[in-house]
Amino acid sequence: MATTNDLKNGIVLNLDGALWSVVEFQHVKPGKGGAFVRTTLKNVLTGKVVDKTFNAGTKVETATVDKRTMQYLYADGDDYIFMDLETFDQLQVPGATVGESSQWLLPEAEVVVATHESVPLYIELPASVVLEITYTEPGVQGDRSSGGTKPATVETGANVAVPLFVTTGEKIKVDTRDGRYLGRA
Repeated sequence: MATTNDLKNGIVLNLDGALWSVVEFQHVKPGKGGAFVRTTLKNVLTGKVVDKTFNAGTKVETATVDKRTMQYLYADGDDYIFMDLETFDQLQVPGATVGESSQWLLPEAEVVVATHESVPLYIELPASVVLEITYTEPGVQGDRSSGGTKPATVETGANVAVPLFVTTGEKIKVDTRDGRYLGRA
């Protein structure tokens, strides 16, 4: 148990049986009335974002979330298998938990897996990954004033918009948060 005075970004709260991560918080002391804490909470499992206000000093239940660096090994049906780099234990993570992150996962990639009571909650990818382009059309430079882009398929099967000069077989750097092309690797 903690009070609202102990809140900080990233802490996970257990409210009404659901796990909520504090995205943002603000202590407010109005001229009239008692102080309160205005928070923005994100549901750890569903990703839903809500605003919630607590009276100052209110007790809130915190949840212990264990974050460990793990290595992605392989996909087994709809599940993904990760190995703890310290204990070498293997953890099976459901595909729904991995979600959109699967399009940037390469075997032997190191990611952070967050668990609560041995149940995987989510995975955190590095900010960018280096992937090889398996197919892209040859780019034809016409007379345009700004640089154009074309679709490219990378080794994980994801599609990325790349500049016209990029060719098949090149390695590129991709932002894992929004799938943007960052440059050649």
